[in-house]
Amino acid sequence: MPKHIDSRVDVVIVGGGVIGLAVAWRARARGLSVTVLERGEIGRGTSYVAAGMLAPVAEVEFGEAGQAALELGLRSAELWPEFAAELERASGTETGLRRTGTLVIACDEDEARELERQIAFRESPGLRTTRLRGSEARALEPGLSPTVRLAFEAPDDHSVDPRLVLAALRGACEATGVRLREHAPVAGIACDGNGHSDSDGDGMRITAVELEGGEQVSAREVVLAAGPWSGSLTGLPARACVPVRPVKGQLLRLRDPAGPGLLERVVRFEGGYLVPRADGRYVLGATVEERGFERHVTAGGVYELLRDAHELVPGVSELQIEELCVGLRPGTPDNLPVIGPGAIDGLTWATGHYRNGILLAPLTAELIASALAADSPASFPVACRADRFAAVAA
Repeated sequence: MPKHIDSRVDVVIVGGGVIGLAVAWRARARGLSVTVLERGEIGRGTSYVAAGMLAPVAEVEFGEAGQAALELGLRSAELWPEFAAELERASGTETGLRRTGTLVIACDEDEARELERQIAFRESPGLRTTRLRGSEARALEPGLSPTVRLAFEAPDDHSVDPRLVLAALRGACEATGVRLREHAPVAGIACDGNGHSDSDGDGMRITAVELEGGEQVSAREVVLAAGPWSGSLTGLPARACVPVRPVKGQLLRLRDPAGPGLLERVVRFEGGYLVPRADGRYVLGATVEERGFERHVTAGGVYELLRDAHELVPGVSELQIEELCVGLRPGTPDNLPVIGPGAIDGLTWATGHYRNGILLAPLTAELIASALAADSPASFPVACRADRFAAVAA
């Protein structure tokens, strides 16, 4: 028989990464009682190894999904400065926000042709970019190789340090009374209907989440923010599920013993990026691998990242390797997030952010917390609706 230990709370959030913590902080600020359940340690999952780029302009892609991702990214990027300032005041911890812009680099003729196309693509919707010859890019960043052929600067794309952000979110949550439970893996969802897989979810309502040990935590609302594990919970009918998969990314964390100065801006190149921190550390990433939940660092992945980065920024070879790490990005079939109500009453999704979880945290938290508190009409982006995958799930 399930054990009931927690008294009923307003909101249970499954997942203690940047999305879950941001939602918890914003929901608690609206007067809701909140419990966060994290399968491991709070803030030590995918968000912990993220590079922290806030780069909607540099990352925009062609197609309808790319346009939707751009609109979400621009909205959330506008929220980041005030979000960071408020979070720092609430927690007393810095977030590492660096408003230095991003350079996107081409190193050979083929890459330069593609970059010209990318520049033209960004000009049509009026995104702010500056085309740079190789010499102009090197004038901005002297650490770049003389082989750089072409670049463009996205001055409004910035970065934060996710580890600082996570520490600040944890501090803000604890200070405001959010209950954070670590090593509390959620196995499934309990509903007031039968919950069989052949049900379409009509008339059902979530009553609790069940932990792997059998304990049930009751809540009025449940937010699924468990990253790549969001789609694996039992108890939901098939048509209420969202297909979320893990996408492996290998990264290196590097340190310059001489301190900062090798790069000032985020630099992106074919197959990777180099993100500077204020203290002389750098994040070099990242591979994109469909390997399920496999989390090994491979010699091939590390070699390719270092090889490509050295060609672009030769000084990378003098940096010290502090850490090799792997993250599992939560991807959906269209790689757009799922933000908003599910097919069962009391269920809200906040997952599938793929490579943009850090960028989209303020927007996701604001949308969901407002809806949970019912202090404004729900206006979730159509492109992020959970029911767009109903046929896939079924």
